[in-house]
Amino acid sequence: MAIRTTVDIPEPLHNQLRRRAEDTGTSMRMLIVQALEQTYSEPRKGRYVTGPLVRKTGKLGPRFPVDENPHDLVLS
Repeated sequence: MAIRTTVDIPEPLHNQLRRRAEDTGTSMRMLIVQALEQTYSEPRKGRYVTGPLVRKTGKLGPRFPVDENPHDLVLS
């Protein structure tokens, strides 16, 4: 079953798509469907985050503070 969708395509891209459809003897719809299938057909494997999300230069605090308030380390 096909689902109809409306998408606004910039005019230069639309013209390029129309020309390519004419050159290849196919429809614009078929070119768009093929491009979507190529892009989204295989599930992408995500990667685990292994490093720090924020890179910062400077001195790091203790990894496991025992005698300090953890909020002082975060907010300082």
